[in-house]
Amino acid sequence: MKKLKGAKTPLEKKVQSIVSQETKDSYSGDIEAYLGDLFRNGCISGMVNCLIYYADTLKWYKTYIEDINQLLVDTGASNMSSIFGKGWDKEDPLCLDTQNQNLLAWFSFEETARTLAERSGIEI
Repeated sequence: MKKLKGAKTPLEKKVQSIVSQETKDSYSGDIEAYLGDLFRNGCISGMVNCLIYYADTLKWYKTYIEDINQLLVDTGASNMSSIFGKGWDKEDPLCLDTQNQNLLAWFSFEETARTLAERSGIEI
C-alpha cells in the first residue's frame, strides 16, 4: 500500500495526515484513487472533510498562512487571477476577506498533496 511521505513543514505534515486518514476511511487505502479524485475535482468538490465550510477553510488559512505564502512563492504565483480565474476577488488583493482565504486554503491543500505525491513517487 502506497503512502505519502516526506512531509517537512507543518502544512505538509497536516496534509499528509489528512490524506492518510481519508484514504483509509473512504478509499479502502487506495491513495492513487483518492489523489486522482483530488487532482481532478479539487477541494471545491467537498471531498476533503475538514475543508468544506468557511469556518474550517478560514481557520486553515490562518493556521498555515506562512506555509501558504511560501507555497505561492515556490509556485511562482504572481497573478492570482490567472490561477484562480473568476473566483478570485480582485478587490481583495491582501486576502482580508473570506473568498480569497477560502481559495488559498484549498490551493494549499491541493498543491501540497501534489508535492507530497511527487516526493513519494506516486504518479497520478
